[in-house]
Amino acid sequence: MEINFCNLTQSESLHPLGGRWRVAPDEGYLGQNAAVLRPHQSPAVTASPDRGKPSCGKLISVQKRVPRASRRSIPGFEDTRYDSEFSDCVRPRNLLEYKKEVFSLYYKEWVIMGVLTKLEPASVFHYFEEICSIPHTSHHEKALSDYCVQFAKAHGLACRQDEMGNVLIKAPATPGYENQPALILQGHLDMVGDKTAACPLDLEKDAIQLVVDGDYVRAEGTTLGGDDGIAVAYALAVLDAKDIPHPALEVVLTVCEEVGLLGASAMELSDLEGRLLINIDSEEEGVLTAGCAGGRRVECHLPVTRAAVTGTAVKADVTGLVGGHSGTEIHKGRANAIALLGRWLTLLTENGVDYTVLALSGGAKENVIPKESSVTLVLPTGITEGVRAASAQFAAQMKAEYGTADPEICLQLTEQGCGGYQALDGASVQRLRKALLLMPWGVQAMSMDVPGLVETSLNLGVAELDDSEAILRFSLRSSVPSAKELLSCKLQTLTELLGGTVRFHGDYPAWTYARESALRDRCVAMYEAQYGAKPQIVAIHAGLECGILSGKIDGLDCISFGPNLLHVHTPNERADIASVARVWEYLKAILAYKE
Repeated sequence: MEINFCNLTQSESLHPLGGRWRVAPDEGYLGQNAAVLRPHQSPAVTASPDRGKPSCGKLISVQKRVPRASRRSIPGFEDTRYDSEFSDCVRPRNLLEYKKEVFSLYYKEWVIMGVLTKLEPASVFHYFEEICSIPHTSHHEKALSDYCVQFAKAHGLACRQDEMGNVLIKAPATPGYENQPALILQGHLDMVGDKTAACPLDLEKDAIQLVVDGDYVRAEGTTLGGDDGIAVAYALAVLDAKDIPHPALEVVLTVCEEVGLLGASAMELSDLEGRLLINIDSEEEGVLTAGCAGGRRVECHLPVTRAAVTGTAVKADVTGLVGGHSGTEIHKGRANAIALLGRWLTLLTENGVDYTVLALSGGAKENVIPKESSVTLVLPTGITEGVRAASAQFAAQMKAEYGTADPEICLQLTEQGCGGYQALDGASVQRLRKALLLMPWGVQAMSMDVPGLVETSLNLGVAELDDSEAILRFSLRSSVPSAKELLSCKLQTLTELLGGTVRFHGDYPAWTYARESALRDRCVAMYEAQYGAKPQIVAIHAGLECGILSGKIDGLDCISFGPNLLHVHTPNERADIASVARVWEYLKAILAYKE
């Protein structure tokens, strides 16, 4: 096996001892699995004008078994042979970094990488692949945050990182733009980590597996993280470029956006000079977002008691749903896999089935419409005719109601064995059933001012059950503050009637549409110049950080846009390659604008 150390990437952390390393196939090396050591993984190399150029002049022959004591070992291989001129393979000024970040690692796992190398714009997809190689689900953005800090340091840019992991990078204006107003580029570092049941990856620890699928980039069995990795990739590509004119830039990269905009809420922004902000967190090309809903997270805690029972454990799985983003896709009439369990359990009760509940789970994130759920029952005599009748009735109802929105909806029953179990007692079963049946979800009100805009909604995103309580987790949104408070009150009242308690957190304000906006006018003009048509200007039901940032920076003028991203927050998420390229050109044109 021939290895060229010019394109090696790290999958989990920039820290040299923190993760696995990825090997990129390079068809240019006689069809072998050659690896090119990606200079980015040494921050000093990323900063250099030679970024992307080979850092090694020859191939190193590698066989199995590396001596553990060797500082020149290559992780995961044995009996390594080195060229006598090995020290000349890496430029002297980078040798220390490579030693520190590569050759000090031993027995690390190697996997395939380098999927997006042939896509344009090359710089954007280069950084997007970098981002995808570093796990960054909500609350686990530290490695990616550190990567951005190292990027800034390597490029000689002013940078700060707060305790949460929010990052601010400042870049001076290019020649001729010193007198132009400073501009803020903004996106978030975290992604929603959802995956199929068959996917073996741990998204808190493992890199996603990228795939080029025709005109799209997607991930194998997981969310892609285009929301909002593409914003980070655009920003880094701009900062890395030498040929993009722009005013002074302030790049704001936040954490925990997907779990209540927590990073933006906590970030100190008093040192920002810019009063124009471009948020790159929209998912439809040709649409300029100029307003969004506010929201909060709600946790409903219901006490339960367990008792010893004997019978047959039967697991019921609701599968085949589409799911989707609880803001941008809540109006599409898709089923909620968790709420469906409440209907099925109610049909069992109405059919006189004697059952209790052993386990319950559903959903992945509060802001993702759950596409799968399961409940495990204990039935005295297994799957009876009453169970079959109730299940057949349920399946027929679901097909009739959701046959268009969720054509693959399915309920599957599986017997898991007979024995003794600690299951919920009768009162706890009924408390849980009533909560699943009665808790509101979906669209609650449409806007009377903006045709087609959802005003108020909530999503029952996660259901959990342990020994002492059941927890139902909601994402609540509304563009009308009083409507948000009313819906919160309803959830609290219903939960308390069922003997439970409620916790509110992650509250964020709405972003109110501004009647006048110089930045919006600029973006419209640049769009018309590039596309020959007017963009659509909308307010959306999803939460964006513009509302929080506008409240922190007086006089902030905001706009949000982005490339086409399909099915975000689901394993079907994909990014339109051509759209990414067009929006890249659009962004550059906006940056190059002069007043």
